[in-house]
Amino acid sequence: MSVQARAAARTPATQRRGAGGGLGRRRSRRRTKELFWAAVFLLPALIAIVSMRIAPTVSAAVSSLHQGFPGGVLAAEFSGLANYSELFGNDMFRDTVIRTIVFNVIINPLQVAIALIISVLLTRKIVAPNLWRMLVFVPATVPIVGSSIVWGIAFRQDGPINAILAALGGNPQPFLTSPSQAMASIMVVISWIGIGYWMLFLVSGLQSIPDEYLEAAKLDRAGTIRTFFSITIPLLKRPLLFVLVADTVANFVLFVPIQMLTNGGPQNSTTMQMFNAYRTTYTYSSKNLGAAEVMILTVIMLAFVALQFRLLREDRPTRRKR
Repeated sequence: MSVQARAAARTPATQRRGAGGGLGRRRSRRRTKELFWAAVFLLPALIAIVSMRIAPTVSAAVSSLHQGFPGGVLAAEFSGLANYSELFGNDMFRDTVIRTIVFNVIINPLQVAIALIISVLLTRKIVAPNLWRMLVFVPATVPIVGSSIVWGIAFRQDGPINAILAALGGNPQPFLTSPSQAMASIMVVISWIGIGYWMLFLVSGLQSIPDEYLEAAKLDRAGTIRTFFSITIPLLKRPLLFVLVADTVANFVLFVPIQMLTNGGPQNSTTMQMFNAYRTTYTYSSKNLGAAEVMILTVIMLAFVALQFRLLREDRPTRRKR
């Protein structure tokens, strides 16, 4: 038996319990202090989340279960799911929901894929990579209202894009006034705004991949495509998931370009659900019906986000049984 062990054996049990209890109390006080300061620093964020996210959502959910005279002349009365029944019985609303879903199914993977391709190219050994990254990011620094005004001028019948087409021997196109071209034009505008912003997160994720993995792939004689899908994409799942979810949320609540460029037209071809909820609430002064539209949009958006988390979740190693 060692000297320390014999000394510990000669120490009375009450003293050992007292020393252990004192250490436990100090740890408890330190943990309480850490929790207190953590709560103090998190309090502003919690207040913002509750007041700007949770409270409006609960208010919209309650409001969607009431019906009142448009304009708020009479007090709204509880009506259960009558607003939802009225909405889904409306052909125009069902078309808007389908249009919103199709729009997001197309635009979200497209924007993330383009941002990823640009990110990969800009992390290669090229001349002045920071300059190219800045040029791609510049559109994200312009306010969305300003970008919409610029693109509204560019897409005009007598705008610069049609002038270029005419100079090349083509015919002028009704970009924002044609039901078959207006939605594609909106996609161009929001992609021009958003791709540079999402690129920054993906470039950061690509630069965080250790070189050892890529060198090991080279030693195994893996080609560029094999390395990209077997090494780069699995190690890029977290930033990729963040970009995809954030991009999805941004596109589901898309409003400014639609209102400024097409106002939902022509022939409702660019009417998305967020714009429709705004129009129902403020233009038609039907607050309860607009709240029901927002709740439906929220449910659809959450379903998309849950599916994305499911598809891009990371495989965790299973614990060995002892």
